[in-house]
Formats: sequence, structure tokens, C-alpha cells
Amino acid sequence: MRELPLPADFEEFPEARKKAFIQMKELKESGRRIVGVFCTFTPWEIVEAADAIAINLCGVGDDNAKYAEKRLPQNLCPLLKASYGGALHDRCPFFYFSDMVLAETTCDGKKKMYELLGELRHCHIMQLPPGRYGKGALEFWEKEVIDVKEDLEQFYGITITDDDIRRAIHLRNRERKAILDFYEVGRLKPTPLTGYEITTVVSSNDYQFDLEKKIEYLEHRTAELKDLYEREFKGKPSRPRILVTGCPTTGVMEKVVKRIEELGADIVGFENCCGPREKMDPIDEELAKTDPIRAISEKYLRVNCSVMSPNPGRLEALGKMLDDYQADGVIEVLLVACHTFAIESDIIKRYVTEDKGLPYLSVITDYSPADQAQLDTRIGAFIEMLAE
Repeated sequence: MRELPLPADFEEFPEARKKAFIQMKELKESGRRIVGVFCTFTPWEIVEAADAIAINLCGVGDDNAKYAEKRLPQNLCPLLKASYGGALHDRCPFFYFSDMVLAETTCDGKKKMYELLGELRHCHIMQLPPGRYGKGALEFWEKEVIDVKEDLEQFYGITITDDDIRRAIHLRNRERKAILDFYEVGRLKPTPLTGYEITTVVSSNDYQFDLEKKIEYLEHRTAELKDLYEREFKGKPSRPRILVTGCPTTGVMEKVVKRIEELGADIVGFENCCGPREKMDPIDEELAKTDPIRAISEKYLRVNCSVMSPNPGRLEALGKMLDDYQADGVIEVLLVACHTFAIESDIIKRYVTEDKGLPYLSVITDYSPADQAQLDTRIGAFIEMLAE
């Protein structure tokens, strides 16, 4: 991997989860409400308005995936298997300390996995409409958001006011901007940070439960990197610039994300659920003044996930990112048995190669290390082609 300056506390990032486990235990013992979540469709503002902590649940680890195979099919998405395996065998402390789970039907596998997860915790499942543009889609989704609010009120014995929701919307919009600004440091050429650091910093800060401190840290690190670019990187040659798209890459950080950079390229951006997809689109705070539930519903229904049919917004967002981040090529990461992203990959390939005139590579993988050599060969050849 190219040697780039890292934040002073970078070596502590692997410890972030351990510290978060301890902090989560302390918060639970102090009486704080804790809600486990999975996806970018989850309306975190409603959880925040309930004075609860929304915590991302574990969906990584080949061991967790194997534990799940006692009840789930072997030929299932590793993210689903790891999520369920970690919960089933108490290998996910965040699930262990969660009072309930707020889930969403972003694929058929999740729908059925959540039924089993509901045997372990109270599990509120938000039913997504099949598409953004269908008749009544927004009204249907708005009712789902209302159901979340009412379930949280009933489960905790509380009342969530519109003012509570407005305050949460404002705070989360500030957080979105801080995260988006950090991601967009990757637009600088050459980039002053690695894609590995991008995802590690963002995912580690998901375990910072004081959102004001999280915002402060991200703003500080962004300013540091911009200053570093001006002092040491501006005007210097750039390595091949890769934009990663496709499935979430948190579970393949070492075997894919890190290896791309060790093999000679820079990952400058992520057009996936681990990137700025949801952060680019804040909640309309003007609309929230009169109807905060509608404002939340409209925002989350605009998420460009492959579960939506049709999904033209993904191409629009991808095209803008390719231009803004000055990408030289695209690598699409597909997790085994993720059917919606796998089917959509042909559309992505044609768009990238024909409309944008850029090289494209797709890799299909899981959380096992068994295919590492094959991945290295294909990714290495792709990067060599870009460097020619």
C-alpha cells in the first residue's frame, strides 16, 4: 500500500469496536435505550428522537457466517449469514445489548432472516415498496415510518413529539455533512488518504455515540487532510484512481479494499452503502417545519439501492461521482448470492464502459479467504492495464 500520512490515532481504530463494546455495556447499565440497525434505509432520526442510540449490528466475519449455516442455507449472502450468526451465537455484542432491532426489507434474504432474528429480539421490520416511482409508494413508505415511531413509543412507553423529530433531523443533517465532506477529500488529485482509511475512519466513528464529538472529529480530520494536500500532494503524479461500486464492502475490507491499494491503485470513492450514497441527500428541513414525518419519508425513499425497480438514480449518482472524483476505472464488488446487485451489474458495466468510456471490473466474493489469490490476479491485471 502507498505510504500516506494517517491520523495520530489510526492504530487505535481496531480497538474502536472493543471500546464501543465496553461503552455499550455502560450505556445499557445506565438505562440508555439501544436500537440495533442494519441499513441506510433506516430512519435514524426517529430513533434519535426517541432518545435512543442507533447502533450498526455486526454483518461481517467468515466465522459468523459459518455459525449461521446451522439454520440458514450455505448459498446465501455472507452479509446475511454473518448478521444472523453473530446474533445467534452472541458473537455480536451490539446485538447482545440492543433492546430491539429496526430492520428493513432490502432483499428477500433479509426478509426471511429477520423472521428468525425476531425469535431473539423484538424486531420491527419496515416493508419497503418495490420501487420509488410506483403509485402510492411514498404514502406506503410514510405509513411505515409512522409505524416505527408508534412501535418505539409503545415499546419504550414514551411519546415522540414533532419537535423531537425536528431536532433529530437537524443533528443528523449536520452529521451527514461532516461525513460527506470527509468522503469528498477523495476528490483531490492525488488523494491525500487511502480508501482503506476512508472506510475505517467512517465505520470506526459509527461507534462514537456522542454525535457532537463525532462531527467535531470528522471536521478536524477533513481540515487536516485538505491542509496536507496543499502542503505535500498538490501537483504531484497520481496513481490509477479507482471508484468502488456494488455491495457493501465492510466485510471484505482486508481482502478487497486494502489489496486494491497494495496492488498499486488509489480508491478515491465508494458508490455503495459504505460510501456517501445516503449522505449526499439531506432531509428537507423546510418541509420538516410543517411535516417532519413526510420529510423523512421522502428522503429515505430516494436512496439508490438495487432493491428498487427501476433504479435510475444509481446511474445518475455513479456518473456524477466518476466525474467529480476523476476516476480512471471502476471495480464492482458483488457478494455471493446478492441477486439484485448482481443483475444490475450488467447495466453498470455498460454504463461505465460505453457511456463513460472507462474500464470496468467486477469481482464476486464472500468473507472466506479462499479466493484471495484469484482476486489478487484479476485486480492486479486490471490495475496494470490502467497504469499503461
